[in-house]
Amino acid sequence: MRIGYGIDFHQLVEGRDLWIGGVQIPHHKGALGHSDADVLLHAICDALLGAACLGDIGVHFPDTSAEFKNIDSKILLARTKQLIAAEGYTIVNIDASLCLEAPKIKPFIPQMQLTIAQILSIDIRDISIKATTTEKMGFVGREEGLVAHAVCLLSQ
Repeated sequence: MRIGYGIDFHQLVEGRDLWIGGVQIPHHKGALGHSDADVLLHAICDALLGAACLGDIGVHFPDTSAEFKNIDSKILLARTKQLIAAEGYTIVNIDASLCLEAPKIKPFIPQMQLTIAQILSIDIRDISIKATTTEKMGFVGREEGLVAHAVCLLSQ
């Protein structure tokens, strides 16, 4: 059994779509990044890669590569699954937390869980997604950015 932890941050800006957990969320701001900037999927990728001692998302999908420009992060998650499977690991569960002031994402969590479960070929009940605010403090509270944390358990 191996535990992995991932964290990701992205700025929120006008003129970008907001993708969280593989789901497009209606909002007047979106996350800025080289890919679609899906903060939750990036944190999950880092947790999975870290648990398997395979580095991080930047090692495998560098933001300096044109190949990954505007890429759908669901593709990155699927490739991450292939990387950890090649090492003989299977996913036991994922626990994630999102930190953003707005929009409220509770209505979208079931679709996020389903999307992630389908990509990773695991049961939807093995994916926990929670959300919180920073009570208007810091860059998250000012709605300048968002953060995701993820923890995973792998077995071999």
